[in-house]
Amino acid sequence: MQLFPAFFQMDGAHVVIFGDGVNAQRKARLVAKTPARIALVNRHMPDWAEGVEQIAHVEPEQAGQALDTSRFAIIASEDETELQWAYELVRAFGVPVNVVDRKELCDFTVPSILDRGQVVAAFATGGAAPVIAKDVRAKLETLLPERIGTLAELAERWRPAVKDAISSETSRRHFWEHVLRGPVAEAVYGGDDERAEKLMDIALRRFSHEEASNEPGPVHIVGAGPGDPELLTLKAFRLIQQADIVFHDKLVSDEIMDMVRRDAERVPVGKSKGEHLVPQDGIHELMIAAAREGKRVVRLKGGDPFIFGRGGEEVEALREAGIEATVVPGISSALGCAANANLPLTHRDHAQTLTFVTGHARKGGVPDLDWQGLAKPNQTVVVFMGVGTSAIISEKLQEAGLSGDTPVAVIENGTRENETRGFGSLEALPRIIETHGIKGPALLIIGEVAGLPTEAQNKLITEALA
Repeated sequence: MQLFPAFFQMDGAHVVIFGDGVNAQRKARLVAKTPARIALVNRHMPDWAEGVEQIAHVEPEQAGQALDTSRFAIIASEDETELQWAYELVRAFGVPVNVVDRKELCDFTVPSILDRGQVVAAFATGGAAPVIAKDVRAKLETLLPERIGTLAELAERWRPAVKDAISSETSRRHFWEHVLRGPVAEAVYGGDDERAEKLMDIALRRFSHEEASNEPGPVHIVGAGPGDPELLTLKAFRLIQQADIVFHDKLVSDEIMDMVRRDAERVPVGKSKGEHLVPQDGIHELMIAAAREGKRVVRLKGGDPFIFGRGGEEVEALREAGIEATVVPGISSALGCAANANLPLTHRDHAQTLTFVTGHARKGGVPDLDWQGLAKPNQTVVVFMGVGTSAIISEKLQEAGLSGDTPVAVIENGTRENETRGFGSLEALPRIIETHGIKGPALLIIGEVAGLPTEAQNKLITEALA
């Protein structure tokens, strides 16, 4: 982020604008929408500024006095000599400056602004492409209700009463999220301000009563999918935006964690091979304690919570503690990784059965699996957590009768930018992992379907050479 967005408080502010042409007029018109006073520096007061109460004409000789109390300055002079003089003067006073159409001289840029009264949005490209910023503003103008500023004014009026009635900061935020996204907002947008006030009163009395009862809220166990943030479900996105605290796995990608509400508490509880940052019982205790404090709790898990994610154990622990648990499914890494590699897990000609298994085993042990059942033809076997036991898996499946020539695919960090894929045969499975430097998290996909992407690639190469 090259630009850091910020908003100036304009009550009682002074702004200095240099110039008298079209650019100066546009900038003065924009600043005049705020309560700020404008000092317009030039030799003669232009016609367009006459009669504008906020604008005061300042001779160039008095410009220093105006800059001494200025919040920022804008140089819109069309004469290069005047521009350089103004720039050096502003620099001498240490005032932030915007020089129109001179990006290299600017401390800040003037963004494209969407004005809804108390709600103001600004869009900028750092001077690189102002038209894009204007296009974004135009699109958002169609999405933001015209009376959203009126809703903000209502919230401002009620803020003291809400603070008096609801002592907990977390509960107050829950209250505002409820009223500003629910019936109160709808009443304001519909122009029924009287009804909105009544609904505010009803909601405040209900929330203050609920705070006194101190009942724990639900815990949401949410699947984050395989890693690509665009594969996150809409419900999952909404919940992580509302959460007060998020307990997250290591498998959850940084891009998805960036979507969590900025002021939410983030607690890493992920496990990796040989390293349990927080034991499973400890995770249960943390979630229960947070819920009993009245926090909105999200347990964010890679893939799907109910596919080798221990989500079932967490639901049981929460319900035994008297806390409601809701589960939001995520795209399993098996589905996401296979789709990203154009690898069908079922196929009418190659696989009529799909089996998910875990390759996890105690240190030095053998996964407890039905090897004979997994070696049956016309099926796809997807192995989670099988990198460390890949040699044993290869050996046991071949002993059970599965051909060593059976295609396999190994996909690490599937759907992410650092995804690694390896293809080959069951017999060569350990070598594939070693050759590609795969450490995990990774999936092993075993069956005829694992050869289809390489077959298609080879066909394209053959056709190109022909």
